[in-house]
Amino acid sequence: MTNSVLAYATYLPFWRVDPASRGKAGRIVASFDEDAITMSVAAARSTGCPDSAESLVLVTSSPSYLDKTNATTVHAALGLDRRVPASDAIGTARSTLAAVRAAVAGRGSLIVAADVRTGRPGSADERTGCDAAAAVLIGTPTPQRPAIADVLATVSLTEEFLDRWRLPTEVSASSWEERFGYEQYAPLIREAATAALDDAGVAQADHVVLTSPNSAVAKRASTLVKGVHSTGGSPVGFAGAADPLLGLAAVLDLAGPDETILLISAADGVDALVLRTTGALGSRRQPDPVAAAAAADGRVVAYPTYLSWRGLLDMEPPRRPEPDRPAGPPSARAASWKFGLNGSRCTACGFVHLPPMRVCRACGAVDQSEPVSVRDSGGRIATFTVDRLAYSPSPPVVDVVVDFDGGGRATFEVADAVPDTLGVGGEVTMVFRRLFTAGGVHNYFWKARQVPAVARASGEEN
Repeated sequence: MTNSVLAYATYLPFWRVDPASRGKAGRIVASFDEDAITMSVAAARSTGCPDSAESLVLVTSSPSYLDKTNATTVHAALGLDRRVPASDAIGTARSTLAAVRAAVAGRGSLIVAADVRTGRPGSADERTGCDAAAAVLIGTPTPQRPAIADVLATVSLTEEFLDRWRLPTEVSASSWEERFGYEQYAPLIREAATAALDDAGVAQADHVVLTSPNSAVAKRASTLVKGVHSTGGSPVGFAGAADPLLGLAAVLDLAGPDETILLISAADGVDALVLRTTGALGSRRQPDPVAAAAAADGRVVAYPTYLSWRGLLDMEPPRRPEPDRPAGPPSARAASWKFGLNGSRCTACGFVHLPPMRVCRACGAVDQSEPVSVRDSGGRIATFTVDRLAYSPSPPVVDVVVDFDGGGRATFEVADAVPDTLGVGGEVTMVFRRLFTAGGVHNYFWKARQVPAVARASGEEN
């Protein structure tokens, strides 16, 4: 096997909810403007090298579209070359490791797995699930981008039995009694683990990661397969298609060089991978470890509001005209700006236009410009407004005018806004979100996100 793990990253949303009403909001939930596409973009960007991908694969069990490729939107938001193929793998966590195996054996790929896990109100799925995304870049190591982990062996065992299921028309899954699933999974897990370790020439793995939608399997992980240093499972609650990569990321956050990792996913069969870390891992870990992101104080959302976000509670809508459905032709014409956040820089005077323009507003030069992207540029708030009358699935709407580092000014909605902490001069970064959905079409664009712990001057609220 020539392809190795070159980079990895995870994304955990900002919001927390207390579905059990126990006084502690610990369940990580995606915001009303987040979905599998937006979280995939966030995780892929955090790898620091999405443009190195030979191909892009998006894995999810909660796709934003069923009759449209979701990965193409991620592809556009990342600004990848059009010759980089993009495809969906719609399904469970099993699809995630299938994509990993294909990337290891083939040309390599950027694999992004993301899920919004929606359980029935009061269910175990609701309490113990997690909305999250994870990305892993697999390819041929180079001196500039060395391997952080080599794949030593892969094993896949398939068995048909009814443990968990969800019809396409339903938002929540159903499951059989967990002990039945455990009895089916347990011998498969032991067999796959033994075969994978034998193929890798490893007596016992240093770290074992065992993830499964079956809670009995997750609870008894250490009795099924035990690692020398650690044995774990879902680090933040079951995250669907993202779960195996989240578990792997949590180990890569802590593992030392030349340590072996046995990754097992028990979902409609069992898939196992054995990896060995390299000396490059220490300097190439993801910037935000899984444990730190999970322990961070997020913003608490009221339980009824959360249910309305998921369409499980019909709340009084804002009495405003609803937005029109995004149209295909103008979206295609403005794709570079809408998805890639690409403006234009005048080659005559250097003025940056957001969105791009043919005629320079500063010097009047015509068709003398070059594309420039500001999606990875920081910026400062020039002014802002908190609008309590504009339409929004979760009012109020907070808009800011952003002055970008390196030039350019534009107006954006604020994601995960904390209006009381806004101020002129406050620092923001750009995130890809869903503005609204109308007529069955999702309107994706970029929002500004406040950077915490920044001294802010006073601003105006209109």
